[in-house]
Amino acid sequence: MRNRLWLGLALAGIAAAQVKYEDILKGPGDNWLTYAGDYQAHRHSPLKQITTENVGSLTPKWAYHVPKASGLRTNPIVYDGVMYITNTNEMKALDARSGRLIWSFKDSLSKKEGVNRGAAILGDRVFFVTADVHLVALDRRNGAVIWQKKYGNTEDGLYASAAPLVLKNLVLVGVAGGDTGMRGYIAALSADTGEEKWRTYTIPAKGEPGSETWGNYIEYGGGATWLSGTFDPALNLIYWCTGNAWPDFYGENRKGDNLYSSSLLALDPDTGKMKWYFQFTPHDTHDWDAQSWPVLIDAPVQGKMRKLVVHSNRNGFFYALDRVTGEYLHSSRLVEKLDWASGIDAKGRPIVIPGTDPTPNGNRTCPGVRGATNWMSPSFNPVTGLLYVVTLEQCDIFTSSSKEPEPKKNFSGGGAGPKPNEIGQFFLRAFDPKTGAKKWEYPMTGPGESWAGTVSTAGNVVFFGDDDGQLVAVDARDGKHLWHFNMGEGLTASPITYAVDGKQFVAIASSTAIFSFGLHEPMKSVAVPKTRVE
Repeated sequence: MRNRLWLGLALAGIAAAQVKYEDILKGPGDNWLTYAGDYQAHRHSPLKQITTENVGSLTPKWAYHVPKASGLRTNPIVYDGVMYITNTNEMKALDARSGRLIWSFKDSLSKKEGVNRGAAILGDRVFFVTADVHLVALDRRNGAVIWQKKYGNTEDGLYASAAPLVLKNLVLVGVAGGDTGMRGYIAALSADTGEEKWRTYTIPAKGEPGSETWGNYIEYGGGATWLSGTFDPALNLIYWCTGNAWPDFYGENRKGDNLYSSSLLALDPDTGKMKWYFQFTPHDTHDWDAQSWPVLIDAPVQGKMRKLVVHSNRNGFFYALDRVTGEYLHSSRLVEKLDWASGIDAKGRPIVIPGTDPTPNGNRTCPGVRGATNWMSPSFNPVTGLLYVVTLEQCDIFTSSSKEPEPKKNFSGGGAGPKPNEIGQFFLRAFDPKTGAKKWEYPMTGPGESWAGTVSTAGNVVFFGDDDGQLVAVDARDGKHLWHFNMGEGLTASPITYAVDGKQFVAIASSTAIFSFGLHEPMKSVAVPKTRVE
Protein backbone atom coordinates (compact mmCIF):
# COMPACT_ATOMS: atom_id res chain seq x y z
CA MET A 1 0.00 0.00 0.00
CA ARG A 2 1.37 3.38 -1.00
CA ASN A 3 2.08 5.78 1.83
CA ARG A 4 -0.62 8.44 2.08
CA LEU A 5 -1.14 11.38 4.43
CA TRP A 6 -4.47 12.09 6.03
CA LEU A 7 -5.75 14.38 8.73
CA GLY A 8 -8.81 13.31 10.66
CA LEU A 9 -10.88 15.84 12.59
CA ALA A 10 -13.82 14.06 14.21
CA LEU A 11 -17.37 15.29 13.71
CA ALA A 12 -20.19 13.86 15.78
CA GLY A 13 -23.19 12.57 13.89
CA ILE A 14 -21.61 11.15 10.69
CA ALA A 15 -20.58 7.75 12.00
CA ALA A 16 -23.73 5.67 11.68
CA ALA A 17 -25.53 6.34 8.38
CA GLN A 18 -24.74 4.36 5.24
CA VAL A 19 -25.31 5.46 1.64
CA LYS A 20 -27.09 2.65 -0.17
CA TYR A 21 -27.35 2.05 -3.90
CA GLU A 22 -31.11 2.44 -3.44
CA ASP A 23 -30.54 5.91 -1.98
CA ILE A 24 -28.68 6.96 -5.12
CA LEU A 25 -31.46 5.51 -7.30
CA LYS A 26 -33.95 7.90 -5.65
CA GLY A 27 -32.10 10.94 -6.96
CA PRO A 28 -31.41 14.21 -5.18
CA GLY A 29 -33.34 15.69 -2.27
CA ASP A 30 -31.65 17.04 0.83
CA ASN A 31 -28.56 15.11 -0.34
CA TRP A 32 -26.63 15.36 -3.61
CA LEU A 33 -25.11 11.91 -4.11
CA THR A 34 -23.65 11.84 -7.63
CA TYR A 35 -21.84 14.29 -9.86
CA ALA A 36 -25.01 14.89 -11.90
CA GLY A 37 -27.39 14.55 -8.94
CA ASP A 38 -28.96 11.39 -10.34
CA TYR A 39 -28.10 8.59 -12.75
CA GLN A 40 -30.03 10.25 -15.58
CA ALA A 41 -27.92 13.48 -15.43
CA HIS A 42 -31.01 15.64 -14.99
CA ARG A 43 -29.31 17.80 -12.35
CA HIS A 44 -32.81 18.72 -11.20
CA SER A 45 -33.63 19.02 -7.50
CA PRO A 46 -37.10 18.68 -5.95
CA LEU A 47 -36.14 21.30 -3.38
CA LYS A 48 -38.37 24.36 -3.63
CA GLN A 49 -37.66 26.53 -0.61
CA ILE A 50 -35.82 28.86 -2.98
CA THR A 51 -38.29 30.13 -5.59
CA THR A 52 -38.57 32.72 -8.32
CA GLU A 53 -40.26 34.98 -5.77
CA ASN A 54 -37.62 34.87 -3.00
CA VAL A 55 -34.35 34.03 -4.78
CA GLY A 56 -33.52 37.74 -4.80
CA SER A 57 -32.81 37.51 -1.06
CA LEU A 58 -30.14 34.82 -1.48
CA THR A 59 -26.94 35.65 0.42
CA PRO A 60 -23.56 33.95 0.94
CA LYS A 61 -23.66 31.70 4.00
CA TRP A 62 -20.06 30.57 3.96
CA ALA A 63 -16.95 30.22 1.80
CA TYR A 64 -14.10 27.76 2.15
CA HIS A 65 -10.80 28.67 0.52
CA VAL A 66 -9.02 25.59 -0.80
CA PRO A 67 -5.29 26.01 -0.14
CA LYS A 68 -3.16 26.26 -3.31
CA ALA A 69 -6.21 25.75 -5.52
CA SER A 70 -6.30 27.08 -9.06
CA GLY A 71 -9.22 26.47 -11.39
CA LEU A 72 -11.26 24.16 -9.15
CA ARG A 73 -13.53 21.88 -11.19
CA THR A 74 -14.97 19.88 -8.34
CA ASN A 75 -18.66 19.08 -8.12
CA PRO A 76 -19.49 18.72 -4.41
CA ILE A 77 -21.14 15.58 -3.04
CA VAL A 78 -23.39 16.18 -0.02
CA TYR A 79 -24.68 13.54 2.39
CA ASP A 80 -26.17 13.94 5.86
CA GLY A 81 -24.89 17.50 6.28
CA VAL A 82 -21.34 16.77 5.09
CA MET A 83 -19.88 18.05 1.81
CA TYR A 84 -17.06 16.23 0.02
CA ILE A 85 -14.91 18.22 -2.42
CA THR A 86 -11.79 17.42 -4.42
CA ASN A 87 -8.75 19.19 -5.79
CA THR A 88 -5.65 17.83 -7.45
CA ASN A 89 -4.82 14.58 -5.61
CA GLU A 90 -6.81 15.54 -2.53
CA MET A 91 -10.24 15.35 -0.93
CA LYS A 92 -11.76 17.36 1.90
CA ALA A 93 -14.89 16.93 4.01
CA LEU A 94 -16.66 20.12 5.08
CA ASP A 95 -19.60 20.85 7.34
CA ALA A 96 -22.23 21.75 4.73
CA ARG A 97 -23.89 24.14 7.22
CA SER A 98 -20.85 26.29 7.92
CA GLY A 99 -17.96 25.28 5.64
CA ARG A 100 -15.87 24.12 8.61
CA LEU A 101 -13.16 21.61 7.70
CA ILE A 102 -13.83 18.13 9.10
CA TRP A 103 -10.96 16.17 7.56
CA SER A 104 -8.48 16.44 4.71
CA PHE A 105 -6.70 13.76 2.67
CA LYS A 106 -3.70 14.46 0.44
CA ASP A 107 -1.97 11.96 -1.84
CA SER A 108 1.64 12.66 -1.01
CA LEU A 109 3.19 10.33 -3.59
CA SER A 110 1.49 11.32 -6.83
CA LYS A 111 4.02 13.10 -9.03
CA LYS A 112 1.32 13.93 -11.55
CA GLU A 113 -1.00 16.91 -11.19
CA GLY A 114 -4.16 17.88 -13.02
CA VAL A 115 -7.76 18.98 -12.56
CA ASN A 116 -10.19 16.83 -10.59
CA ARG A 117 -13.95 16.90 -11.10
CA GLY A 118 -15.23 15.32 -7.91
CA ALA A 119 -16.03 12.30 -5.78
CA ALA A 120 -18.48 9.41 -5.51
CA ILE A 121 -20.05 7.91 -2.39
CA LEU A 122 -21.34 4.48 -1.35
CA GLY A 123 -21.74 2.91 2.09
CA ASP A 124 -19.28 4.49 4.48
CA ARG A 125 -16.81 5.26 1.69
CA VAL A 126 -16.01 8.14 -0.63
CA PHE A 127 -14.06 7.55 -3.83
CA PHE A 128 -11.96 9.76 -6.08
CA VAL A 129 -9.16 9.43 -8.62
CA THR A 130 -5.66 10.82 -8.38
CA ALA A 131 -3.94 12.33 -11.40
CA ASP A 132 -1.54 9.38 -11.59
CA VAL A 133 -4.46 7.01 -12.32
CA HIS A 134 -5.25 5.55 -8.91
CA LEU A 135 -8.74 5.05 -7.51
CA VAL A 136 -8.79 5.81 -3.78
CA ALA A 137 -11.43 4.67 -1.27
CA LEU A 138 -11.56 6.69 1.95
CA ASP A 139 -13.59 6.27 5.12
CA ARG A 140 -16.05 9.15 4.75
CA ARG A 141 -16.13 9.63 8.53
CA ASN A 142 -12.47 10.48 9.03
CA GLY A 143 -10.60 10.38 5.69
CA ALA A 144 -8.67 7.21 6.51
CA VAL A 145 -7.45 5.18 3.52
CA ILE A 146 -9.38 1.93 3.07
CA TRP A 147 -7.71 0.96 -0.19
CA GLN A 148 -6.21 2.47 -3.33
CA LYS A 149 -5.77 0.74 -6.67
CA LYS A 150 -3.72 1.65 -9.68
CA TYR A 151 -5.78 1.18 -12.85
CA GLY A 152 -3.49 2.77 -15.45
CA ASN A 153 0.05 3.95 -16.15
CA THR A 154 1.16 7.52 -16.67
CA GLU A 155 3.96 6.08 -18.81
CA ASP A 156 1.26 5.18 -21.34
CA GLY A 157 0.24 8.82 -21.71
CA LEU A 158 -2.63 8.53 -19.22
CA TYR A 159 -3.86 10.60 -16.33
CA ALA A 160 -7.20 10.76 -14.49
CA SER A 161 -9.58 13.62 -13.72
CA ALA A 162 -13.21 12.40 -13.81
CA ALA A 163 -15.50 11.92 -10.85
CA PRO A 164 -16.10 8.16 -10.49
CA LEU A 165 -19.57 6.73 -11.10
CA VAL A 166 -20.87 4.32 -8.44
CA LEU A 167 -23.59 1.84 -9.35
CA LYS A 168 -24.60 -1.40 -7.67
CA ASN A 169 -21.31 -2.42 -6.02
CA LEU A 170 -19.03 -1.11 -8.75
CA VAL A 171 -17.00 2.06 -9.14
CA LEU A 172 -16.58 3.10 -12.78
CA VAL A 173 -13.60 5.21 -13.80
CA GLY A 174 -12.13 6.63 -16.98
CA VAL A 175 -8.84 8.03 -18.24
CA ALA A 176 -7.66 11.30 -19.77
CA GLY A 177 -4.76 12.12 -22.08
CA GLY A 178 -6.35 11.61 -25.49
CA ASP A 179 -4.59 14.66 -26.96
CA THR A 180 -1.17 13.10 -26.32
CA GLY A 181 -1.60 9.73 -28.04
CA MET A 182 -3.01 6.97 -25.82
CA ARG A 183 -5.77 4.33 -25.88
CA GLY A 184 -8.85 5.20 -23.85
CA TYR A 185 -10.92 2.84 -21.72
CA ILE A 186 -13.57 2.56 -19.03
CA ALA A 187 -12.85 0.30 -16.06
CA ALA A 188 -15.12 -1.08 -13.35
CA LEU A 189 -13.63 -1.82 -9.91
CA SER A 190 -15.17 -3.46 -6.87
CA ALA A 191 -16.36 -0.90 -4.32
CA ASP A 192 -15.38 -3.37 -1.58
CA THR A 193 -11.85 -4.25 -2.61
CA GLY A 194 -10.81 -2.23 -5.65
CA GLU A 195 -10.44 -5.39 -7.71
CA GLU A 196 -10.90 -4.69 -11.41
CA LYS A 197 -13.99 -6.47 -12.75
CA TRP A 198 -13.88 -5.42 -16.39
CA ARG A 199 -12.25 -3.01 -18.80
CA THR A 200 -13.64 -1.78 -22.12
CA TYR A 201 -11.35 -0.02 -24.57
CA THR A 202 -12.73 2.79 -26.69
CA ILE A 203 -10.29 2.17 -29.56
CA PRO A 204 -10.31 -1.36 -31.06
CA ALA A 205 -7.10 -3.35 -31.20
CA LYS A 206 -5.70 -4.39 -34.56
CA GLY A 207 -7.88 -7.09 -36.07
CA GLU A 208 -10.91 -6.30 -33.90
CA PRO A 209 -14.19 -4.99 -35.39
CA GLY A 210 -13.76 -1.30 -36.11
CA SER A 211 -9.99 -1.46 -36.56
CA GLU A 212 -10.48 -1.18 -40.33
CA THR A 213 -11.63 2.43 -39.75
CA TRP A 214 -8.14 3.42 -38.60
CA GLY A 215 -4.71 3.89 -40.10
CA ASN A 216 -1.27 4.14 -38.59
CA TYR A 217 -2.17 5.33 -35.10
CA ILE A 218 -4.79 2.87 -33.92
CA GLU A 219 -2.71 1.81 -30.91
CA TYR A 220 -2.64 5.43 -29.73
CA GLY A 221 -5.94 6.57 -31.21
CA GLY A 222 -7.22 8.57 -28.23
CA GLY A 223 -10.88 8.11 -27.33
CA ALA A 224 -10.29 9.34 -23.77
CA THR A 225 -13.02 8.89 -21.14
CA TRP A 226 -12.44 11.90 -18.91
CA LEU A 227 -16.07 12.62 -18.00
CA SER A 228 -18.47 10.43 -16.00
CA GLY A 229 -21.32 8.53 -17.61
CA THR A 230 -25.04 8.06 -16.98
CA PHE A 231 -27.07 4.94 -16.21
CA ASP A 232 -30.54 3.51 -16.90
CA PRO A 233 -31.24 0.93 -14.14
CA ALA A 234 -34.36 -0.41 -15.91
CA LEU A 235 -32.45 -1.15 -19.12
CA ASN A 236 -29.26 -1.95 -17.18
CA LEU A 237 -27.22 0.19 -19.58
CA ILE A 238 -24.41 2.69 -19.02
CA TYR A 239 -23.99 5.61 -21.42
CA TRP A 240 -20.43 6.92 -21.66
CA CYS A 241 -18.99 9.41 -24.13
CA THR A 242 -15.55 9.17 -25.72
CA GLY A 243 -12.94 11.70 -26.70
CA ASN A 244 -11.52 12.72 -30.05
CA ALA A 245 -9.17 10.79 -32.30
CA TRP A 246 -5.42 11.45 -32.23
CA PRO A 247 -3.58 13.30 -33.72
CA ASP A 248 -6.29 15.87 -33.08
CA PHE A 249 -5.93 18.11 -36.14
CA TYR A 250 -4.13 15.93 -38.71
CA GLY A 251 -6.15 13.08 -40.14
CA GLU A 252 -4.25 12.01 -43.25
CA ASN A 253 -2.66 8.97 -41.60
CA ARG A 254 -5.88 7.82 -39.89
CA LYS A 255 -8.34 7.93 -42.78
CA GLY A 256 -11.73 6.42 -41.98
CA ASP A 257 -14.33 6.96 -39.28
CA ASN A 258 -11.85 6.20 -36.45
CA LEU A 259 -14.19 4.12 -34.29
CA TYR A 260 -15.08 4.54 -31.42
CA SER A 261 -13.77 8.07 -30.95
CA SER A 262 -16.14 11.05 -30.54
CA SER A 263 -18.95 8.60 -29.81
CA LEU A 264 -21.55 7.56 -27.26
CA LEU A 265 -21.16 3.98 -26.02
CA ALA A 266 -23.94 1.94 -24.41
CA LEU A 267 -22.41 -0.71 -22.14
CA ASP A 268 -23.61 -3.57 -19.95
CA PRO A 269 -22.51 -2.54 -16.42
CA ASP A 270 -22.06 -6.14 -15.33
CA THR A 271 -19.64 -7.12 -18.11
CA GLY A 272 -18.58 -3.95 -19.91
CA LYS A 273 -19.82 -5.39 -23.21
CA MET A 274 -20.78 -2.77 -25.79
CA LYS A 275 -24.46 -3.02 -26.74
CA TRP A 276 -24.45 -0.19 -29.29
CA TYR A 277 -22.59 2.96 -30.23
CA PHE A 278 -23.33 6.20 -32.02
CA GLN A 279 -20.53 8.30 -33.52
CA PHE A 280 -21.29 12.01 -33.60
CA THR A 281 -18.22 13.18 -35.52
CA PRO A 282 -16.62 10.51 -37.74
CA HIS A 283 -12.96 11.22 -38.53
CA ASP A 284 -12.87 14.26 -36.27
CA THR A 285 -10.12 16.76 -37.12
CA HIS A 286 -11.27 19.64 -34.88
CA ASP A 287 -10.90 18.14 -31.38
CA TRP A 288 -14.70 17.95 -31.04
CA ASP A 289 -14.77 15.04 -28.67
CA ALA A 290 -18.12 13.87 -27.34
CA GLN A 291 -17.33 14.66 -23.71
CA SER A 292 -20.54 16.37 -22.72
CA TRP A 293 -23.33 14.78 -20.73
CA PRO A 294 -25.70 12.16 -22.18
CA VAL A 295 -29.03 13.01 -20.53
CA LEU A 296 -31.75 10.33 -20.20
CA ILE A 297 -35.32 11.48 -20.81
CA ASP A 298 -38.63 9.74 -21.57
CA ALA A 299 -40.58 11.89 -24.02
CA PRO A 300 -42.83 11.68 -27.07
CA VAL A 301 -41.16 11.99 -30.47
CA GLN A 302 -43.47 12.29 -33.47
CA GLY A 303 -46.39 11.11 -31.35
CA LYS A 304 -44.65 8.05 -29.90
CA MET A 305 -43.21 7.77 -26.38
CA ARG A 306 -39.52 7.03 -26.59
CA LYS A 307 -36.74 6.34 -24.14
CA LEU A 308 -34.31 9.04 -25.22
CA VAL A 309 -30.69 9.85 -24.61
CA VAL A 310 -30.12 13.47 -25.64
CA HIS A 311 -26.71 14.96 -26.20
CA SER A 312 -25.45 18.50 -26.76
CA ASN A 313 -22.33 17.97 -28.82
CA ARG A 314 -19.23 20.07 -29.25
CA ASN A 315 -19.61 19.83 -33.03
CA GLY A 316 -22.54 22.26 -32.82
CA PHE A 317 -25.52 19.90 -33.03
CA PHE A 318 -28.07 18.69 -30.49
CA TYR A 319 -28.96 14.99 -30.86
CA ALA A 320 -31.82 12.76 -29.70
CA LEU A 321 -31.27 8.99 -29.86
CA ASP A 322 -33.31 5.99 -28.80
CA ARG A 323 -31.39 4.84 -25.74
CA VAL A 324 -32.57 1.23 -26.10
CA THR A 325 -31.15 0.73 -29.59
CA GLY A 326 -29.02 3.78 -30.38
CA GLU A 327 -31.31 4.71 -33.28
CA TYR A 328 -30.87 8.29 -34.49
CA LEU A 329 -34.13 10.24 -34.12
CA HIS A 330 -33.47 13.93 -34.74
CA SER A 331 -30.97 16.76 -34.41
CA SER A 332 -30.87 20.55 -34.45
CA ARG A 333 -28.34 23.36 -34.19
CA LEU A 334 -27.02 24.36 -30.78
CA VAL A 335 -25.34 27.49 -32.12
CA GLU A 336 -25.69 29.95 -34.98
CA LYS A 337 -21.99 29.90 -35.84
CA LEU A 338 -21.76 26.47 -37.46
CA ASP A 339 -20.20 26.14 -40.91
CA TRP A 340 -18.41 22.78 -41.13
CA ALA A 341 -21.58 20.76 -41.90
CA SER A 342 -24.84 21.68 -43.59
CA GLY A 343 -26.82 19.32 -41.38
CA ILE A 344 -27.24 15.72 -40.24
CA ASP A 345 -28.51 13.05 -42.63
CA ALA A 346 -31.25 10.47 -41.98
CA LYS A 347 -28.75 8.03 -40.45
CA GLY A 348 -27.23 10.59 -38.10
CA ARG A 349 -24.04 11.34 -40.05
CA PRO A 350 -22.94 14.94 -40.54
CA ILE A 351 -23.17 16.33 -44.06
CA VAL A 352 -19.64 17.75 -44.17
CA ILE A 353 -18.91 20.87 -46.19
CA PRO A 354 -15.70 20.38 -48.21
CA GLY A 355 -12.71 22.54 -47.36
CA THR A 356 -13.36 22.84 -43.62
CA ASP A 357 -10.49 20.66 -42.36
CA PRO A 358 -7.47 22.31 -40.69
CA THR A 359 -4.69 23.42 -43.05
CA PRO A 360 -1.02 24.32 -42.56
CA ASN A 361 -1.88 28.00 -43.14
CA GLY A 362 -4.95 27.92 -40.94
CA ASN A 363 -8.65 27.52 -41.71
CA ARG A 364 -11.38 29.44 -39.88
CA THR A 365 -14.12 27.03 -38.82
CA CYS A 366 -17.15 27.24 -36.54
CA PRO A 367 -17.63 26.17 -33.80
CA GLY A 368 -14.21 26.65 -32.27
CA VAL A 369 -11.98 24.08 -30.64
CA ARG A 370 -13.80 24.36 -27.28
CA GLY A 371 -16.95 23.41 -29.12
CA ALA A 372 -20.51 24.68 -29.12
CA THR A 373 -20.66 23.33 -25.57
CA ASN A 374 -18.34 21.19 -23.50
CA TRP A 375 -18.27 19.29 -20.19
CA MET A 376 -20.13 22.07 -18.33
CA SER A 377 -23.26 20.38 -16.98
CA PRO A 378 -26.69 20.78 -18.57
CA SER A 379 -29.87 20.24 -16.56
CA PHE A 380 -33.40 19.06 -17.34
CA ASN A 381 -36.59 20.22 -15.62
CA PRO A 382 -39.35 17.60 -16.01
CA VAL A 383 -42.06 20.19 -15.27
CA THR A 384 -41.05 22.74 -17.90
CA GLY A 385 -39.83 19.93 -20.16
CA LEU A 386 -36.77 22.03 -21.04
CA LEU A 387 -33.09 21.17 -21.21
CA TYR A 388 -30.76 24.00 -20.11
CA VAL A 389 -27.39 24.07 -21.90
CA VAL A 390 -24.47 26.50 -21.72
CA THR A 391 -23.37 27.18 -25.31
CA LEU A 392 -20.50 29.11 -26.89
CA GLU A 393 -20.71 31.07 -30.14
CA GLN A 394 -17.13 31.12 -31.35
CA CYS A 395 -15.00 30.33 -34.40
CA ASP A 396 -11.31 29.41 -34.40
CA ILE A 397 -8.42 29.23 -36.81
CA PHE A 398 -7.52 25.53 -37.12
CA THR A 399 -4.04 24.57 -38.32
CA SER A 400 -2.56 21.19 -39.16
CA SER A 401 0.97 19.81 -39.20
CA SER A 402 2.23 16.79 -41.09
CA LYS A 403 5.13 16.36 -38.67
CA GLU A 404 5.43 12.73 -37.63
CA PRO A 405 3.63 12.53 -34.26
CA GLU A 406 5.13 10.79 -31.25
CA PRO A 407 2.64 9.02 -28.96
CA LYS A 408 2.58 10.19 -25.34
CA LYS A 409 4.51 13.36 -26.27
CA ASN A 410 1.65 15.88 -26.19
CA PHE A 411 1.66 16.35 -29.97
CA SER A 412 -1.77 17.15 -31.41
CA GLY A 413 -0.98 17.48 -35.11
CA GLY A 414 -1.69 21.21 -35.22
CA GLY A 415 -3.60 23.68 -33.12
CA ALA A 416 -6.52 26.06 -32.87
CA GLY A 417 -7.39 29.42 -31.40
CA PRO A 418 -9.55 32.48 -32.02
CA LYS A 419 -8.54 35.74 -33.59
CA PRO A 420 -7.94 38.39 -30.90
CA ASN A 421 -11.19 40.13 -31.83
CA GLU A 422 -13.23 36.91 -31.91
CA ILE A 423 -13.20 35.77 -28.31
CA GLY A 424 -16.70 34.34 -28.52
CA GLN A 425 -19.83 34.72 -26.41
CA PHE A 426 -21.57 32.35 -24.02
CA PHE A 427 -25.35 31.84 -23.90
CA LEU A 428 -27.51 29.82 -21.57
CA ARG A 429 -30.12 28.24 -23.86
CA ALA A 430 -33.26 26.25 -23.18
CA PHE A 431 -34.15 23.51 -25.67
CA ASP A 432 -37.19 21.27 -26.07
CA PRO A 433 -35.60 17.79 -26.26
CA LYS A 434 -38.66 16.40 -28.03
CA THR A 435 -37.92 18.52 -31.09
CA GLY A 436 -34.56 20.19 -30.49
CA ALA A 437 -36.20 23.62 -30.77
CA LYS A 438 -34.64 26.53 -28.88
CA LYS A 439 -37.19 28.12 -26.51
CA TRP A 440 -35.20 30.95 -24.96
CA GLU A 441 -31.67 32.17 -24.40
CA TYR A 442 -29.78 34.26 -21.86
CA PRO A 443 -26.73 36.08 -23.32
CA MET A 444 -23.64 36.52 -21.15
CA THR A 445 -20.88 39.08 -21.10
CA GLY A 446 -17.30 38.12 -20.31
CA PRO A 447 -13.93 37.06 -21.71
CA GLY A 448 -15.07 33.74 -23.24
CA GLU A 449 -13.33 31.61 -20.60
CA SER A 450 -16.09 30.01 -18.51
CA TRP A 451 -16.43 26.27 -17.82
CA ALA A 452 -19.45 26.47 -15.52
CA GLY A 453 -22.75 24.61 -15.97
CA THR A 454 -26.26 24.55 -14.51
CA VAL A 455 -28.61 23.09 -11.91
CA SER A 456 -32.42 23.17 -12.05
CA THR A 457 -34.82 23.26 -9.09
CA ALA A 458 -38.51 22.65 -8.36
CA GLY A 459 -38.74 26.32 -7.37
CA ASN A 460 -38.61 27.08 -11.13
CA VAL A 461 -35.09 28.48 -10.79
CA VAL A 462 -32.08 27.60 -12.91
CA PHE A 463 -28.71 28.43 -11.36
CA PHE A 464 -25.58 28.65 -13.51
CA GLY A 465 -22.13 30.15 -13.49
CA ASP A 466 -21.68 32.89 -16.06
CA ASP A 467 -18.65 34.11 -18.01
CA ASP A 468 -18.09 37.08 -15.66
CA GLY A 469 -17.55 34.94 -12.55
CA GLN A 470 -21.10 35.26 -11.25
CA LEU A 471 -23.53 32.71 -9.92
CA VAL A 472 -26.78 33.63 -11.69
CA ALA A 473 -30.42 32.63 -11.12
CA VAL A 474 -32.97 32.81 -13.93
CA ASP A 475 -36.60 31.76 -14.29
CA ALA A 476 -36.71 28.22 -15.70
CA ARG A 477 -39.75 29.06 -17.81
CA ASP A 478 -38.53 32.09 -19.75
CA GLY A 479 -34.89 32.81 -18.78
CA LYS A 480 -35.70 36.05 -16.97
CA HIS A 481 -32.84 37.24 -14.75
CA LEU A 482 -33.67 36.96 -11.03
CA TRP A 483 -30.42 37.29 -9.04
CA HIS A 484 -26.63 37.17 -9.32
CA PHE A 485 -23.56 37.23 -7.09
CA ASN A 486 -20.03 37.95 -8.29
CA MET A 487 -17.37 35.76 -6.69
CA GLY A 488 -14.44 37.82 -7.89
CA GLU A 489 -12.82 35.17 -10.07
CA GLY A 490 -13.57 32.80 -12.92
CA LEU A 491 -15.89 29.82 -12.60
CA THR A 492 -14.76 26.40 -13.77
CA ALA A 493 -17.38 24.14 -12.18
CA SER A 494 -21.15 23.63 -12.00
CA PRO A 495 -23.50 24.44 -9.08
CA ILE A 496 -25.49 22.01 -6.92
CA THR A 497 -28.28 22.44 -4.38
CA TYR A 498 -28.86 20.63 -1.09
CA ALA A 499 -30.63 21.05 2.25
CA VAL A 500 -29.54 20.74 5.88
CA ASP A 501 -31.81 21.21 8.90
CA GLY A 502 -34.67 22.19 6.61
CA LYS A 503 -32.74 24.99 4.89
CA GLN A 504 -31.90 24.90 1.18
CA PHE A 505 -28.43 25.90 -0.03
CA VAL A 506 -26.84 26.41 -3.45
CA ALA A 507 -23.11 25.71 -3.70
CA ILE A 508 -20.51 26.16 -6.42
CA ALA A 509 -16.73 26.02 -6.72
CA SER A 510 -15.04 29.17 -7.94
CA SER A 511 -11.46 29.06 -9.14
CA THR A 512 -10.06 28.82 -5.59
CA ALA A 513 -12.94 28.39 -3.13
CA ILE A 514 -16.28 26.74 -2.38
CA PHE A 515 -19.22 29.12 -1.87
CA SER A 516 -22.58 28.21 -0.34
CA PHE A 517 -25.66 30.44 -0.51
CA GLY A 518 -28.98 30.45 1.35
CA LEU A 519 -31.97 32.69 1.88
CA HIS A 520 -31.50 35.77 4.04
CA GLU A 521 -32.76 35.29 7.57
CA PRO A 522 -33.82 38.48 9.38
CA MET A 523 -32.08 39.02 12.69
CA LYS A 524 -34.21 38.12 15.64
CA SER A 525 -34.96 40.99 17.96
CA VAL A 526 -33.40 40.72 21.37
CA ALA A 527 -35.12 42.20 24.41
CA VAL A 528 -32.91 44.77 26.12
CA PRO A 529 -33.37 44.84 29.89
CA LYS A 530 -34.51 48.14 31.23
CA THR A 531 -32.18 49.95 33.55
CA ARG A 532 -33.23 52.39 36.23
CA VAL A 533 -31.70 55.80 35.98
CA GLU A 534 -31.42 57.67 39.28
